[in-house]
Parts: sequence; C-alpha cells; structure tokens
Amino acid sequence: MRRSPLGSAVVNVPRNITAPVTGAVGRFFSGAGLLLRGLGLCLRSPRLMLLGIVPALLSGALFVGAFATLVYFVDDLAALVTPFADDWSTTARGLVRVVAGLAFLGVGGLLGVLAFTAVTLVIGDPFYEKISERVEERYGGTPGAVEVPFWVSLRRSVADSLRLVAISALVGIPLFAAGFIPVVGQTVVPVIGAAVGGWLLALELTGAPFSRRGMRLPDRRARLKVDRPTTLGFGVAVFVCFLIPLGAVLVMPAAVAGAALLTRRSLGQSVEEG
Repeated sequence: MRRSPLGSAVVNVPRNITAPVTGAVGRFFSGAGLLLRGLGLCLRSPRLMLLGIVPALLSGALFVGAFATLVYFVDDLAALVTPFADDWSTTARGLVRVVAGLAFLGVGGLLGVLAFTAVTLVIGDPFYEKISERVEERYGGTPGAVEVPFWVSLRRSVADSLRLVAISALVGIPLFAAGFIPVVGQTVVPVIGAAVGGWLLALELTGAPFSRRGMRLPDRRARLKVDRPTTLGFGVAVFVCFLIPLGAVLVMPAAVAGAALLTRRSLGQSVEEG
C-alpha cells in the first residue's frame, strides 16, 4: 500500500487481477450487470431496500418539482436565448426554439440526476452506508478498512459531491451549445451526456466504499479509470434508470449496492460469493 499526494491510502493491485479479460463492449455490459446484481442483493433484504427508498422519495419529490418547473418555463427560456430568431419565419423560429428547449431539458436532466444523487446520499447516509457495508460483508468484508468519524466523512462527502456537480455544470455548457447543431445535437450529444453523467454518477456512488478504505476522490477516479468500460457500463445504466419517472427512487438502493461491487472489482477484490 502507498499514500497518494493528498495523504489517503491507495491500494496497489496486481495488474493480472484487474486486467480486462473481455473486450470493451463486454466489460461495458458487465458493468451494467453490477446494477442488476445490486438490485438482486437489495431484494433479498426488503426492509433495507425500503429504508433506502425513503431518502430517495424525499429528495425525489424536490427534484421532480424542480424539473417540472423547468418544463413549464422551457419555452420562455428557449425564446430568451434565441432573440436572433424573432424576425424569422414562424416555422424556422419554432424549429430553433424546439432545439433550444431540448438542449435546456437535456442539460437540466444531467444536472438534476447528479444533484439528486448527491442530496439523496447526504440525506440517507446512514441507510446507504448500511446497504454498502452489508454487500461488502457478503463478499468477505472491507480489506484495509479505516475508522472515519461521521462528521468528517459527511464533510468530505459533501465536498466531493459539490465538486462533481460543479464539473457536470461546466461540461453542461458546451453540451448545451452543441445541442443547437442539427442532427448532432439530437443524436451524438445525448450519448455524450449519458456517458459523462454515467462516469460522474459512478464516482459519486462509490464514495462510501472507497472512503471506508481511506481513499478520496482522486484515488477512486484513478482506480475506476483502470477499467473505464466497466465503470461506464455501471454508471450509464444507473443514469438511464434515473431518467425514468420514479426510477431514481426505486433504483437508488440497488445503485448503492452495485457501487460497492464496482469498488471491489476496481480494487481486485472478490465479487463472487463463496
């Protein structure tokens, strides 16, 4: 084990353990499968699943209201950013403002999903910590676990979450601009948005299991990059589920459980029972 420049522990994992054994596409779907495995683990503990849904319901109501407000005012916002189209024909003006509205909704969805996850993890920290710990216990415990005081852990979690949301906002600006490009803005940009959102969600959700090992955001970013397709597979699967109405509420406990499995895999630790 070595120390990172920020002072947190980084586990050196032999390359033969973490080296990919399938192609990138196979690893992507393997990562998505971790979410399904997380769902299966949560369904075996209905009480824990229910406790994990409650915080998501509270923050979900808040963000559904915020997104509904965005939808209500999206036409006004689209007109606000396209004053150059005021003198265009009705068809051309309507088309460019529909594109602008879709761009607003796309960026709003990206930011909303990440902000929802951050707030939900803070609200439900004790419940999600318990889910994550139960998953790790099932597969042999947490190697190299360190004791981190609750308030220190919470402060670090909030700081890391704010950093990730800020990054998503910065990424959202060029994505919003690219949304105006015909065809590309309605095809390529959503795919890029899902990939960016999935990556940031994976970083967000793996915060607790990495923190139990004394590892901070730079450490988990470095470890998850080792097998980026698997990380993206998990994150994109969660991102897509979170975009479905009530999906974020129902899938949140499974996402936390799957993130524990992703953490173990990224560190070369067992994700197989027995």
